[in-house]
Formats: sequence, C-alpha cells, structure tokens
Amino acid sequence: MEVQLTPFIMLDGGAREAIAFYEQALDAKVVFKQTFGEAPGQAVPEQARDRLAHSVLKIGGTDLFVADTDPGTRFAQGNQVNICITVADKEQARKYYEALQEGGQVDLPLQEIHFSPAYGMVTDKFGVTFHIFTKRA
Repeated sequence: MEVQLTPFIMLDGGAREAIAFYEQALDAKVVFKQTFGEAPGQAVPEQARDRLAHSVLKIGGTDLFVADTDPGTRFAQGNQVNICITVADKEQARKYYEALQEGGQVDLPLQEIHFSPAYGMVTDKFGVTFHIFTKRA
C-alpha cells in the first residue's frame, strides 16, 4: 500500500501570485497548472473560469499543490494549508475519508471526478482539511 502526503495551499484567488512568489523565493518549477475553465465537465461561473483549479510545483524533491478555492467554497484566513493524501485504490481512499470525518465535517463527498476515481475533502475534528485523492490506474 503506497500512501503519499503532500502539502496543499488553498487560496481565495491568489494562487497565481503565490506560484510566482514560490518560483522566485524557492526556485519552484511548475509541473502542472489548470484553471477551473479548462477542467472538463464542470459548469463554472464566468468570474471563476480563470481561477486555478490545481497546480503542482516541484521544489527540490518535494511536490507542493497550490490552488484557488472552488467558486462558492468557504474560505477563512488561516486555513490555507491543507494536506493531500494520495492513494492507489478507492477502498483505501474510502477508509481514510471515513476515519477522518469522524467528529469532523465533510467538505466534498468522496466521488469520482474527472481527475480521480475517488476524490473528496474532509476537515477533521482538529480543524485540519484533508484532500483524499486516488490515482487513476
């Protein structure tokens, strides 16, 4: 069973600025970048089409995810850093998802989405938000 934890910075419209800053300050390299408007199969309000849905930066040997919040998603100063748990199968994703939501709250139900067979978000009872991401086979 392979599990990978990745820091995930969520911003309210400042993802592009943060990426430019990390490129300069940390020699980060952009590996992937996609806007909400570029994501397939999603109805996105016009004002949110250019917001970053996801990006992957490489800093040394470490990945860093940076994105803007989904349109309509709650954002509070101080909750910008999340953790992404990446697993290889849906059953492992469900196990982590169900365990972390105990005493916490579901932010996005675990579901198949264009980039993952099982993806969801949950904030645990300690206030830490986790993205549960399953790799495609």
